[in-house]
Amino acid sequence: MLPLKEKDRPIVKKLLEAGCCARCVLRFCCLGVQSAYRQSYEDTARELCAFVSDKENNGSQDAAVLEQHKEDPPSKKMKMDAAETDVQSEGDSAVVATVMEEGDAEPADSDVCVVCLGVLQQFCDEAYAIKISEVVKAKNYQFDTMVLSVSLPAQLSVREHSCWLHVKKEVREKSMCLDMDDVIQVKEAFKWTMQGLVSKELGGIPVVTKINRQTEQFEVGVGFTHPETDSDCHFLASICSDCFRPTKNKQNVFTRMAVVKALEKVSDEKFLKKFPCPPTRPASKCIAQDVQCLHVSIFVAGRYNKFSRTLPQTPWVIDGERRMESSVEELIAAPLLSSFRAEGFNFSSSGREDVDVRTLGNGRPFALELLNPHRAKFNKAEVRQLQETINQSSDKIRVRDLQIVSRDAMGHMKEGEEDKTKSYTALIWTQKAINKDDITFLEETKELKLAQKTPLRVLHRRPLAVRERVIHTMSTCFLDAHHFHLKLRTQAGTYIKEFVHGDFGRTKPNLCDLLKTETDILELDVESVDVDWPPSIPE
Repeated sequence: MLPLKEKDRPIVKKLLEAGCCARCVLRFCCLGVQSAYRQSYEDTARELCAFVSDKENNGSQDAAVLEQHKEDPPSKKMKMDAAETDVQSEGDSAVVATVMEEGDAEPADSDVCVVCLGVLQQFCDEAYAIKISEVVKAKNYQFDTMVLSVSLPAQLSVREHSCWLHVKKEVREKSMCLDMDDVIQVKEAFKWTMQGLVSKELGGIPVVTKINRQTEQFEVGVGFTHPETDSDCHFLASICSDCFRPTKNKQNVFTRMAVVKALEKVSDEKFLKKFPCPPTRPASKCIAQDVQCLHVSIFVAGRYNKFSRTLPQTPWVIDGERRMESSVEELIAAPLLSSFRAEGFNFSSSGREDVDVRTLGNGRPFALELLNPHRAKFNKAEVRQLQETINQSSDKIRVRDLQIVSRDAMGHMKEGEEDKTKSYTALIWTQKAINKDDITFLEETKELKLAQKTPLRVLHRRPLAVRERVIHTMSTCFLDAHHFHLKLRTQAGTYIKEFVHGDFGRTKPNLCDLLKTETDILELDVESVDVDWPPSIPE
């Protein structure tokens, strides 16, 4: 039996007469018992009819009622008995008919709920659970727990508000307390009804209603539209225009959040002037959209070395034309995308090197966000094999310390972005002939402060600014009269090439100023990126 109370009778009767479905009636009675929503729709409808009819049949039997039993039309009790026999075939029309008094308006031909527009009637059953599970199985995801989410038409909020106002007067007259916030949401009722059915079809895998990013990582979304009532929300724009401001990212300004916000602002009087109370019965039910499956992103981190001077870090495309056949991120991502069966990726790293710069030493930290992976679990041996697969795919790069990390751990790579240090080795050319003594003073130069205007070569992708950077130390290795190696330890973000050649005076001071001759950089290597992340993994 439904755990309804005496105070619920007037609400139940009024809502059934208005065209609410059985489960929406339970919502407005603030019934938070999940099992009540899980029983079959027919049983729920039958119990509600009996609940309302019991009150009428157990009341005082005055002469008018006695007379009614002797004559046509048949009594309520007879109507209810007939309804109990036919409810499975006739649906809501039979339910509503049992509670209508003489003189009440006849129900519409449709039996679609005036509030949920059929969501809690037509789509809360085993057939729809089977449809959801078939889509999930076909996608072949790896998961232990599934989160069920639902997207509803915004007009449901308007219709729910209308029905709430419809019963509000009845509630007030009975000195009862009913707040709109106490009404069970359609989403919650849908999930309570469906999670057990879907779980059963998926072989008992737990299906939950609220996502916990730490434990539940696979989400299945169902959505509904109802074109017939799309215009239900439009009157709100004339009352609360500030709630429906268009943006370039929103195709439809009548979002659920915008509608809810407007309903909070509009007075009951204005609402009732613009929208019927109770809502009119729709002719059609909601349309179910395609079932969507989404696994939260998996993050893979490591460090890479780059040994080629003709390999960009990311795809190099100019005016739609690809300039290099591959890139660091693509060489790393390809085996990972295949193994995780992911639909895409986002690559990030601790800084970047130019196409003609090698990255040596312990490598540059990087992380890959794998989007919607169908496989998510890999043990340490499998991750090590993935690292080996990447390293065998090309002699231009090498990866180390490959590991799966959390989203939160990603922040460590960017922490102290401008405080960390980097070490470089540069091959320098000088126009004027030099000897070893001419460059030794550079080793005594400490904490050299630079003012670097955005280099001309990156001005197309970085804003014009003057950035202060520091060269902490320098050391030299004389090669010949026009060449020497310069080792530098600098603040992250220092433009080394521009420090060497001056960039037409946009970097001050520069090596040309210090050596009093024109200088240029022939080769550059990154020797170390001093970020203690990700944790090193012993070979």
